[in-house]
Amino acid sequence: MDRDTLAERIVRAPFHRWLGLEVERADATGVELVMPWRGEIVSRADPPIMHGGVVAALIDTAGLYAVLAAGGSAIGTAYMHVDYHRPVVSGTVRVRARALKLGRRISVAEAMVYGEGPEPLASGRGGYFPP
Repeated sequence: MDRDTLAERIVRAPFHRWLGLEVERADATGVELVMPWRGEIVSRADPPIMHGGVVAALIDTAGLYAVLAAGGSAIGTAYMHVDYHRPVVSGTVRVRARALKLGRRISVAEAMVYGEGPEPLASGRGGYFPP
């Protein structure tokens, strides 16, 4: 799945559209998605910190799209594990993901979430069901 095809798919998915996801890169090596900061994603006001569920959703979404970009097929999440390294604070959020295994029963991907700096704020791995 290329960048334009993935961008069209994001627009058709109401939750992904609500998140404001934009596709920076999508190819066989992985995907990079960008999400602008939104007041609705904050779980703590002072300082503003992104809700952990939104961080997990970014990892899950990017992982599924990484499987598709690598030529695999996936329609839903079988399992997911998230490690939170640091709080995600205001600013643009990036998530980079790559497929690790394209399987007949389960495909696996990993993802890393970044803020404005180079250090990862969260990471995760997920398994995805084929159609």
